[in-house]
Amino acid sequence: MVIPLLPILKELGFSVKDNISSSRITVSDKKKEITLILFSGKDESSASLIQGVTLSGVLFDEVALMPRSFVEQALARCSVSGSKFFFNCNPEYPYHWFYKEWIKKCDDKRALYIHFTMQDNPSLSDEMISRYESLYSGAFYRRFVKGEWVSVSGAVYPFMDSSMFCPVPDEEFHEFVVSCDYGTVNPSSFGLWGRKDFVWYRIDEYYFDSKKEGVMRTDEEHYDALISLIGERSIEAIIVDPSAKSFIEVIKRKGKFVVMTADNNVLDGIRKTSSALKEKRIVICDNCEDAKREFSLYRWDEKKSKDTVLKENDHAMDDIRYFVTTYLENGDSCFAIAAKR
Repeated sequence: MVIPLLPILKELGFSVKDNISSSRITVSDKKKEITLILFSGKDESSASLIQGVTLSGVLFDEVALMPRSFVEQALARCSVSGSKFFFNCNPEYPYHWFYKEWIKKCDDKRALYIHFTMQDNPSLSDEMISRYESLYSGAFYRRFVKGEWVSVSGAVYPFMDSSMFCPVPDEEFHEFVVSCDYGTVNPSSFGLWGRKDFVWYRIDEYYFDSKKEGVMRTDEEHYDALISLIGERSIEAIIVDPSAKSFIEVIKRKGKFVVMTADNNVLDGIRKTSSALKEKRIVICDNCEDAKREFSLYRWDEKKSKDTVLKENDHAMDDIRYFVTTYLENGDSCFAIAAKR
């Protein structure tokens, strides 16, 4: 969010020197010079990045996605007299530390709390607002459209009724990808995706549950099933659960396919998958019986105090999420860990 502001500052008459590689920007006029330091609060280790720094103010962009240790370390570094704190974020679950410690206690902390909705954004047309409103349902609608800090409950994809599935299209597909959630004791689920114009269809699947079948399959046997699923099609990439290291090694050793390790951010992936399904950028074909079954059973864990899905009936759900976050959202920019040989 900083980079687009730099030309605006220059137009306003400020002198701007940016050294993005060192995460520093210097802004000055005839009277004063300030240095902006950019930090990424991505995980618990980020707090060490700002130890020993003296700050006169701090802006946290999407603070609800940052670890508490990083935020509190940055606040503690604001030791200059008159220093100020600024926060922005989308809502999360109601037990989130920022909601409890800052929003609920804003009067105690002498903080100004302003609740914005999409209607307050002058750059969004009515058409765009309607589009965004249609992308979410349930708790995520209340969070991202209404701006409420609410808990998730019930089905993860409550809109996935029979109208959301379709027969496999007869027309020719332009591109194919396979997404894999791999398991030994737990089920393995592979989804075959075909692109027709700008829509990706999950046109077939392989699903093996060792508990149900009463026998486990080896990596080689799962690879043979993958080959059978693909048939004579030319595959752009195989997207695999990053924890399935032995299966990834088998695919790499065979040297026939490009392998991509999947992005396994569960909550972000669910949000992106929900949007892709509702926008019809991905469509599940009705011959994918195990995916259809899991859509009807996949649930939030209501016993937890934070957003968590139940680790059951989630294997086709995971392979679909891997496809969306790793390939659909990134396209050709994805990095392959093993190229065709």
